[in-house]
Amino acid sequence: MTASMDTARLGPAERSAALERMRSQEFDVVVIGAGVVGAGVALDAATRGLSVCVVEARDFASGTSSRSSKLIHGGLRYLEHLNFDLVREALRERGLLLQRIAPHLVRPVPFLLPLTHHVWERPYIGAGLVLYDTLGFSFGHKRGLPGHRHLTRRAALRVAPALKRTAFTGAVQYWDAQVDDARYVVTLLRTAARYGAQVVSRAEAVGFLREGERVTGVRVLDRETGEELEVRARQVVNATGVWTDEIQQLVGGRGQIHMRASKGVHLVVPRDRIHSYTGLIMRTEKSVLFVIPWGRHWIIGTTDTTWHLGKEDPAASRSDIDYLLDHVNAMLSTPLTRDDVEAVYAGLRPLLAGESEETSKLSREHVVAHPVPGLVMVAGGKFTTYRVMAADAVDAVAHGLDQRVPPSCTDRVPLAGADGYQALWNSRYRLARSSGLHVARIEHLLQRYGSLINEVLELIERDPSLGRPVSGADDYLRAEIVYGVTHEGARHLGDVLSRRTRISIETFHRGTAVAQEAAELMAGPLGWSGDQIKREVQDYLKRVEAERASQGQDTDQEAAAVRPAVS
Repeated sequence: MTASMDTARLGPAERSAALERMRSQEFDVVVIGAGVVGAGVALDAATRGLSVCVVEARDFASGTSSRSSKLIHGGLRYLEHLNFDLVREALRERGLLLQRIAPHLVRPVPFLLPLTHHVWERPYIGAGLVLYDTLGFSFGHKRGLPGHRHLTRRAALRVAPALKRTAFTGAVQYWDAQVDDARYVVTLLRTAARYGAQVVSRAEAVGFLREGERVTGVRVLDRETGEELEVRARQVVNATGVWTDEIQQLVGGRGQIHMRASKGVHLVVPRDRIHSYTGLIMRTEKSVLFVIPWGRHWIIGTTDTTWHLGKEDPAASRSDIDYLLDHVNAMLSTPLTRDDVEAVYAGLRPLLAGESEETSKLSREHVVAHPVPGLVMVAGGKFTTYRVMAADAVDAVAHGLDQRVPPSCTDRVPLAGADGYQALWNSRYRLARSSGLHVARIEHLLQRYGSLINEVLELIERDPSLGRPVSGADDYLRAEIVYGVTHEGARHLGDVLSRRTRISIETFHRGTAVAQEAAELMAGPLGWSGDQIKREVQDYLKRVEAERASQGQDTDQEAAAVRPAVS
């Protein structure tokens, strides 16, 4: 199927059409899981000319891929482990994402690393950053980022006045990049759909179709209707991250890949609570702690602890929050308190299990396995290197197909919204005048949608009321709520408040104050009744209440016990 020049939508009608094709068509590849790796596999396969469908049990990116530190980085700390190849690979991907693949979604961010020792630390850290910068130039890719620089304590305090003068001796500043992880995944999926992929959320893989030992497809439960369907495929790719072991059990046993989940917790605080013009990175006894600029907020994280409980919605405990506050406050002249915390979110890293009992020391490399004919498993890795993981998985698929499959080309395929982004950014004042929106609104939209901004502006042109801010979350326009449904596949209130927007973590009320308005905006395109609106709002309010309660518990077990089941 050739690519359409129009941007693919993932709205209700497109979901129904995709399900109909899944009932009647045999695909070259069915992908299980629509996090960043599954979305990347779908795009890689579709751009090689293969027929593809991707199914996700919940919302797109609802697991690990919406709960990360939201960084695109090489992994500076892996240099200490002498894992140069992993760092080089990640830095190469960082350059591609910044310059070619997603310049509208990935942007540079500076970090200041305070030094606490007088003699050995500056040359040690400096040597690592020289190597980090040098690896970033590998393969002839310009990084588009400044090199690192050394700062005295006085100079560091000018860029980060919030630092406690007595807590450090000087600093080094370097650059990496950041991304809205969930938005990136949705954009990946829309790009895959543009090249012919069929994409369906709330569609759970509950079993495999078999002919002898060979996997020939997937049994899928439509969680919106309760209908079960059989989707036939020549190859199946499991890209379910921390759920890899569960999918392996569906084919009869633990399989070749052993996973361990590591919980990472992040805090969100208002920007005015920390006076700094740069992000911060601090060394801890086990790993590193980031303070990351995030619009009008800071993201502080992360923890790194083994998690053995339910994987759908991991809980952050009081001890997790206290750990982060204690470590960041050691460097701040004005300490943060729990009252400063707007929101807390927790995610699970899918780590390849090894000999070490400490998750912070487990491998962040990835593995691709072919446990039985017709099934490819891909697991491990990190967000930054998703494209490499996807290409390796589709290479394994190609070996199982009796046809010639071209090599991966996703290093040269811009994501939806990338083409024309820079020209539109340069024209943002003109766009503001023609749309009647403030230029700050246009900048916000361009950095979320790129050249797809015109689709959002068309909604406002048809219904000017959508050009108003959401009451209680005025960083976002009402049009963005509707667009999340009509173009980006949102099916439930939490999908919009937690992933299509970030209202759930960017407001002290965590989305409760906007739940009614957002549900009413979603009701039109989704055909909700008044009762359905009420149910969606009640479900969301209950989840936030339980989330707050869990964050007052002392242990993982106590925190998890008060969380509701996640649909």
